Amino acid sequence: MTQELSTYKELQDFGNLELLAQQVVEGFITGLHKSPFHGFSVEFAEHRLYNNGDSIRNIDWKLFARTDRLFVKRFEEETNLRCQLVLDVSSSMYYPGKEMNKLLFSVYSAASLMYLFKKQRDAFGLSCFSDHVELSTPAKSTAVHQKYLFAELERLLARESRGTKTSVASALHEIAEQVHKRSLIIIFSDMLETAGSKSELAEIFEALQHLKYNKHEVVIFNVLEHRSELDFAFDNRPYHFIDLESGDELKVNPSQVKASYLEAIRGFHKELQLKCAQYRIDFVDADMNAGFYQVLKAYLIKREKMN
Repeated sequence: MTQELSTYKELQDFGNLELLAQQVVEGFITGLHKSPFHGFSVEFAEHRLYNNGDSIRNIDWKLFARTDRLFVKRFEEETNLRCQLVLDVSSSMYYPGKEMNKLLFSVYSAASLMYLFKKQRDAFGLSCFSDHVELSTPAKSTAVHQKYLFAELERLLARESRGTKTSVASALHEIAEQVHKRSLIIIFSDMLETAGSKSELAEIFEALQHLKYNKHEVVIFNVLEHRSELDFAFDNRPYHFIDLESGDELKVNPSQVKASYLEAIRGFHKELQLKCAQYRIDFVDADMNAGFYQVLKAYLIKREKMN
């Protein structure tokens, strides 16, 4: 676990998701100022980079003095973006354990994005699904709405793992119909429902095409524990594997199945990436042990492209 994740695990013990999100975002913004991504300003909610032809009356000269770059003041109507966060809350997201798992990583990431959305005055909603859509809220930009969504995320943190299966395709079709206005749809899922089935993979992409047909921009954060789920890096000794969704059990030495597992998961992963590229869907590998900044950085890059 990275130092970043360890720090936020300590904050989690205080039970304040908003404080955690604030720490993540402020740390990220501080890091941006020390990185090559100087185009992202802490005041990005109020400004955008100057383009040839913009009126010089709107240049913020004080910001130019601090950054040595030209920014123009962004008007209210230029900042309106609607974002819908979509979280997979099925049982497979509870892997590998209670201390830190894919669901916790997704919840922390979503909370950090919500804090960022609020700073940018963007509207945001939340949808959660397992084998059905469990929650779906409209997108709003108010402080009351933000507190309500933080409370819903904290409820997810408190609930126990259940034998809940995943139905990504049907959930995304339903969400595509519920989110009527053109939005940025950000999906957090391990996508593992489809790993063994070509037909289920096809159904997933029909649902993603439904989102694209409705003029939504789509970003998928494929949340996995890379060391075990992508690299199958287990010690050479017997293990007792349990499917968190079906309850199926298997006792095996990993060395006996590693080659076939890697062939299947890498083939599936490659096809997922290629299909997303074909449909112009942003596909981001999110290693749950690599921290939350990878999520915020990918979001800001996407947002800049949409401006």
